[in-house]
Amino acid sequence: MVSGGTDGIGRALGLAYLRRGEQVAIIGRNTAKGDSFLAEADMVGAAGRAHVITADLSLVAGARAAIAAVRERFDRVDALVLGARHVSSHRQVTAEGFELTFALYYLSRFLLSHELADLLDAAPHPVVANVSGPGETRGDPRWDDLNLARGYTLTAALSHGGRLNDLLAVGWGMRHPMARTRYVLVHPGVVATSFSGTYDPRTAAVIDQLRSTGAPVAEAIQPIARLLDDPPVAPVSAWAQGSSLPLTRDAFDPAAARRLYDITMELLQGEK
Repeated sequence: MVSGGTDGIGRALGLAYLRRGEQVAIIGRNTAKGDSFLAEADMVGAAGRAHVITADLSLVAGARAAIAAVRERFDRVDALVLGARHVSSHRQVTAEGFELTFALYYLSRFLLSHELADLLDAAPHPVVANVSGPGETRGDPRWDDLNLARGYTLTAALSHGGRLNDLLAVGWGMRHPMARTRYVLVHPGVVATSFSGTYDPRTAAVIDQLRSTGAPVAEAIQPIARLLDDPPVAPVSAWAQGSSLPLTRDAFDPAAARRLYDITMELLQGEK
Protein backbone atom coordinates (compact mmCIF):
# COMPACT_ATOMS: atom_id res chain seq x y z
CA MET A 1 0.00 0.00 0.00
CA VAL A 2 1.46 3.33 -1.09
CA SER A 3 0.31 6.82 -0.12
CA GLY A 4 1.27 9.26 -2.83
CA GLY A 5 1.33 6.37 -5.27
CA THR A 6 0.05 8.24 -8.32
CA ASP A 7 3.42 9.89 -9.05
CA GLY A 8 7.17 9.48 -8.85
CA ILE A 9 8.69 7.04 -6.39
CA GLY A 10 5.33 5.79 -5.12
CA ARG A 11 4.01 4.99 -8.57
CA ALA A 12 7.26 3.30 -9.58
CA LEU A 13 7.23 1.13 -6.46
CA GLY A 14 3.62 0.18 -7.03
CA LEU A 15 4.22 -0.85 -10.61
CA ALA A 16 7.38 -2.76 -9.69
CA TYR A 17 5.49 -4.88 -7.15
CA LEU A 18 2.61 -5.44 -9.56
CA ARG A 19 5.11 -6.86 -12.05
CA ARG A 20 6.28 -9.22 -9.30
CA GLY A 21 2.76 -10.56 -8.85
CA GLU A 22 1.77 -8.69 -5.70
CA GLN A 23 -1.46 -6.88 -4.95
CA VAL A 24 -0.87 -3.13 -4.74
CA ALA A 25 -3.12 -0.36 -3.50
CA ILE A 26 -2.22 3.28 -4.02
CA ILE A 27 -3.77 6.25 -2.24
CA GLY A 28 -4.03 9.62 -3.97
CA ARG A 29 -6.44 12.44 -4.70
CA ASN A 30 -6.04 12.74 -8.48
CA THR A 31 -8.56 10.47 -10.17
CA ALA A 32 -7.00 10.86 -13.62
CA LYS A 33 -3.62 9.72 -12.32
CA GLY A 34 -5.32 6.86 -10.50
CA ASP A 35 -6.97 5.77 -13.74
CA SER A 36 -3.59 6.00 -15.49
CA PHE A 37 -2.07 3.72 -12.84
CA LEU A 38 -4.82 1.15 -13.39
CA ALA A 39 -4.36 1.34 -17.16
CA GLU A 40 -0.61 0.74 -16.86
CA ALA A 41 -1.27 -2.11 -14.43
CA ASP A 42 -3.50 -3.69 -17.07
CA MET A 43 -0.72 -3.33 -19.64
CA VAL A 44 1.71 -5.29 -17.44
CA GLY A 45 -0.83 -8.05 -16.85
CA ALA A 46 -1.83 -6.96 -13.35
CA ALA A 47 -5.53 -6.29 -13.89
CA GLY A 48 -7.39 -7.19 -10.71
CA ARG A 49 -4.29 -6.84 -8.53
CA ALA A 50 -4.09 -3.04 -8.75
CA HIS A 51 -6.30 -0.92 -6.50
CA VAL A 52 -6.78 2.83 -6.22
CA ILE A 53 -8.15 4.54 -3.13
CA THR A 54 -9.07 8.11 -3.98
CA ALA A 55 -8.65 10.43 -1.00
CA ASP A 56 -7.26 13.85 -0.17
CA LEU A 57 -4.69 13.01 2.50
CA SER A 58 -4.08 16.68 3.28
CA LEU A 59 -7.37 16.50 5.18
CA VAL A 60 -7.75 14.51 8.37
CA ALA A 61 -11.20 13.51 7.13
CA GLY A 62 -9.63 12.34 3.86
CA ALA A 63 -7.02 10.25 5.65
CA ARG A 64 -9.69 8.66 7.82
CA ALA A 65 -11.80 7.94 4.74
CA ALA A 66 -8.80 6.23 3.14
CA ILE A 67 -8.24 4.14 6.27
CA ALA A 68 -11.90 3.10 6.26
CA ALA A 69 -11.61 2.10 2.58
CA VAL A 70 -8.51 0.03 3.31
CA ARG A 71 -10.32 -1.79 6.13
CA GLU A 72 -13.28 -2.48 3.89
CA ARG A 73 -11.15 -4.02 1.12
CA PHE A 74 -8.27 -5.76 2.90
CA ASP A 75 -7.71 -7.90 5.97
CA ARG A 76 -3.97 -7.28 6.14
CA VAL A 77 -1.28 -4.89 4.91
CA ASP A 78 2.15 -6.41 4.27
CA ALA A 79 3.89 -3.11 3.55
CA LEU A 80 2.82 0.49 4.00
CA VAL A 81 4.85 3.05 2.07
CA LEU A 82 4.28 6.64 3.20
CA GLY A 83 5.23 8.91 0.34
CA ALA A 84 2.54 11.57 -0.04
CA ARG A 85 3.96 15.09 0.00
CA HIS A 86 3.08 18.41 -1.62
CA VAL A 87 4.83 21.63 -0.71
CA SER A 88 4.36 25.30 -1.48
CA SER A 89 6.58 28.36 -1.67
CA HIS A 90 3.81 30.24 0.13
CA ARG A 91 1.99 29.09 3.25
CA GLN A 92 -1.28 27.33 2.49
CA VAL A 93 -3.93 26.31 5.00
CA THR A 94 -6.30 23.37 4.51
CA ALA A 95 -10.05 23.59 4.96
CA GLU A 96 -9.52 22.09 8.43
CA GLY A 97 -7.15 24.88 9.45
CA PHE A 98 -3.81 23.06 9.24
CA GLU A 99 -0.77 24.24 7.33
CA LEU A 100 -0.58 22.09 4.19
CA THR A 101 2.84 20.49 4.69
CA PHE A 102 2.14 19.76 8.34
CA ALA A 103 -1.18 18.16 7.40
CA LEU A 104 -0.04 16.05 4.46
CA TYR A 105 3.59 15.30 5.27
CA TYR A 106 3.03 14.60 8.97
CA LEU A 107 -0.60 14.21 10.07
CA SER A 108 -1.59 11.83 7.26
CA ARG A 109 1.45 9.65 8.00
CA PHE A 110 0.64 9.67 11.72
CA LEU A 111 -2.92 8.50 11.04
CA LEU A 112 -2.01 5.84 8.49
CA SER A 113 0.81 4.51 10.69
CA HIS A 114 -1.13 4.20 13.91
CA GLU A 115 -4.61 3.37 12.63
CA LEU A 116 -3.47 0.57 10.31
CA ALA A 117 -1.20 -1.01 12.93
CA ASP A 118 -3.49 -4.00 13.45
CA LEU A 119 -3.77 -4.77 9.72
CA LEU A 120 -0.01 -4.53 9.43
CA ASP A 121 0.54 -6.91 12.31
CA ALA A 122 -1.80 -9.42 10.63
CA ALA A 123 0.89 -9.90 7.94
CA PRO A 124 3.81 -12.32 8.39
CA HIS A 125 6.65 -9.78 7.93
CA PRO A 126 5.06 -6.33 7.98
CA VAL A 127 6.92 -3.08 7.43
CA VAL A 128 6.20 0.64 7.29
CA ALA A 129 8.52 2.66 5.05
CA ASN A 130 8.25 6.38 5.76
CA VAL A 131 9.99 8.13 2.86
CA SER A 132 11.42 11.28 4.39
CA GLY A 133 14.81 12.70 5.36
CA PRO A 134 15.71 11.02 8.64
CA GLY A 135 18.15 12.73 10.97
CA GLU A 136 18.63 15.79 8.78
CA THR A 137 17.03 18.36 11.11
CA ARG A 138 18.38 18.97 14.59
CA GLY A 139 16.89 20.85 17.52
CA ASP A 140 13.37 20.95 18.91
CA PRO A 141 10.23 21.09 16.81
CA ARG A 142 8.32 24.35 16.90
CA TRP A 143 6.24 23.24 19.86
CA ASP A 144 4.31 26.53 20.02
CA ASP A 145 3.90 26.81 16.25
CA LEU A 146 3.47 23.38 14.65
CA ASN A 147 1.34 25.02 11.94
CA LEU A 148 4.21 27.34 10.97
CA ALA A 149 2.14 30.48 11.27
CA ARG A 150 5.32 32.51 11.80
CA GLY A 151 8.37 32.68 9.55
CA TYR A 152 7.08 30.27 6.95
CA THR A 153 9.38 29.22 4.12
CA LEU A 154 9.29 26.12 1.94
CA THR A 155 12.62 24.96 3.36
CA ALA A 156 11.42 25.48 6.92
CA ALA A 157 8.22 23.52 6.21
CA LEU A 158 10.10 20.57 4.75
CA SER A 159 12.73 20.53 7.50
CA HIS A 160 10.08 20.75 10.20
CA GLY A 161 8.04 17.97 8.57
CA GLY A 162 11.10 15.75 8.43
CA ARG A 163 11.80 16.42 12.10
CA LEU A 164 8.24 15.45 13.02
CA ASN A 165 8.45 12.24 11.00
CA ASP A 166 11.62 11.23 12.85
CA LEU A 167 9.71 11.54 16.11
CA LEU A 168 6.67 9.81 14.60
CA ALA A 169 8.77 6.72 13.97
CA VAL A 170 10.20 6.71 17.50
CA GLY A 171 6.76 7.31 18.99
CA TRP A 172 5.21 4.54 16.88
CA GLY A 173 7.73 2.06 18.24
CA MET A 174 6.97 3.16 21.79
CA ARG A 175 3.21 2.85 21.28
CA HIS A 176 3.40 -0.58 19.64
CA PRO A 177 6.24 -2.31 21.51
CA MET A 178 4.96 -5.84 20.87
CA ALA A 179 4.22 -5.37 17.18
CA ARG A 180 5.87 -7.52 14.52
CA THR A 181 5.84 -4.52 12.23
CA ARG A 182 9.17 -2.85 11.48
CA TYR A 183 9.07 0.92 11.10
CA VAL A 184 11.67 2.24 8.66
CA LEU A 185 12.55 5.85 7.94
CA VAL A 186 14.18 6.02 4.53
CA HIS A 187 15.82 8.79 2.52
CA PRO A 188 16.38 7.83 -1.13
CA GLY A 189 18.52 10.90 -1.88
CA VAL A 190 17.77 13.44 -4.59
CA VAL A 191 15.54 11.73 -7.15
CA ALA A 192 14.25 12.92 -10.51
CA THR A 193 10.68 12.55 -9.35
CA SER A 194 7.58 14.75 -9.65
CA PHE A 195 8.47 17.17 -6.80
CA SER A 196 4.77 17.80 -6.31
CA GLY A 197 4.29 21.39 -5.21
CA THR A 198 3.37 24.99 -5.93
CA TYR A 199 6.50 27.03 -6.51
CA ASP A 200 7.49 30.63 -7.09
CA PRO A 201 9.66 31.22 -10.20
CA ARG A 202 12.97 31.13 -8.34
CA THR A 203 12.14 27.88 -6.55
CA ALA A 204 10.72 26.37 -9.74
CA ALA A 205 14.10 26.90 -11.41
CA VAL A 206 15.82 25.03 -8.57
CA ILE A 207 13.30 22.20 -8.83
CA ASP A 208 13.89 21.92 -12.57
CA GLN A 209 17.60 21.57 -11.87
CA LEU A 210 16.96 18.82 -9.32
CA ARG A 211 14.77 16.99 -11.83
CA SER A 212 17.61 17.05 -14.34
CA THR A 213 20.35 15.93 -11.94
CA GLY A 214 18.51 13.59 -9.55
CA ALA A 215 18.81 9.82 -9.66
CA PRO A 216 16.36 8.01 -11.94
CA VAL A 217 13.25 6.78 -10.15
CA ALA A 218 13.93 3.18 -11.20
CA GLU A 219 17.27 3.37 -9.42
CA ALA A 220 15.96 5.19 -6.35
CA ILE A 221 13.30 2.62 -5.52
CA GLN A 222 15.80 -0.23 -5.23
CA PRO A 223 17.04 0.47 -1.66
CA ILE A 224 13.44 1.03 -0.57
CA ALA A 225 12.37 -2.28 -2.12
CA ARG A 226 15.20 -4.08 -0.33
CA LEU A 227 13.90 -2.79 3.01
CA LEU A 228 10.38 -3.87 2.13
CA ASP A 229 11.49 -7.32 1.02
CA ASP A 230 13.79 -7.90 3.99
CA PRO A 231 12.77 -5.64 6.88
CA PRO A 232 15.45 -4.77 9.44
CA VAL A 233 15.60 -6.64 12.72
CA ALA A 234 15.30 -3.46 14.77
CA PRO A 235 11.71 -2.34 15.50
CA VAL A 236 12.57 1.19 14.32
CA SER A 237 15.43 2.12 12.02
CA ALA A 238 16.57 4.93 9.74
CA TRP A 239 18.30 4.65 6.38
CA ALA A 240 19.80 7.11 3.92
CA GLN A 241 20.66 5.95 0.41
CA GLY A 242 21.10 2.36 1.55
CA SER A 243 23.12 3.07 4.71
CA SER A 244 21.84 2.69 8.27
CA LEU A 245 21.74 5.76 10.52
CA PRO A 246 22.13 5.59 14.32
CA LEU A 247 19.05 6.50 16.35
CA THR A 248 21.18 8.09 19.05
CA ARG A 249 20.94 11.62 17.65
CA ASP A 250 18.67 14.19 19.31
CA ALA A 251 16.44 13.94 16.23
CA PHE A 252 15.14 10.67 17.70
CA ASP A 253 14.66 11.79 21.31
CA PRO A 254 12.04 9.58 23.06
CA ALA A 255 10.81 12.36 25.35
CA ALA A 256 10.17 14.61 22.36
CA ALA A 257 8.43 11.72 20.59
CA ARG A 258 6.07 11.25 23.56
CA ARG A 259 5.34 14.96 23.67
CA LEU A 260 4.60 15.11 19.96
CA TYR A 261 2.29 12.10 20.14
CA ASP A 262 0.26 13.71 22.93
CA ILE A 263 0.00 17.05 21.12
CA THR A 264 -0.99 15.33 17.88
CA MET A 265 -3.72 13.34 19.58
CA GLU A 266 -5.12 16.55 21.06
CA LEU A 267 -5.17 18.17 17.62
CA LEU A 268 -6.87 15.16 16.06
CA GLN A 269 -9.51 15.00 18.77
CA GLY A 270 -10.76 18.33 17.49
CA GLU A 271 -11.21 16.87 14.00
CA LYS A 272 -13.50 13.99 14.96
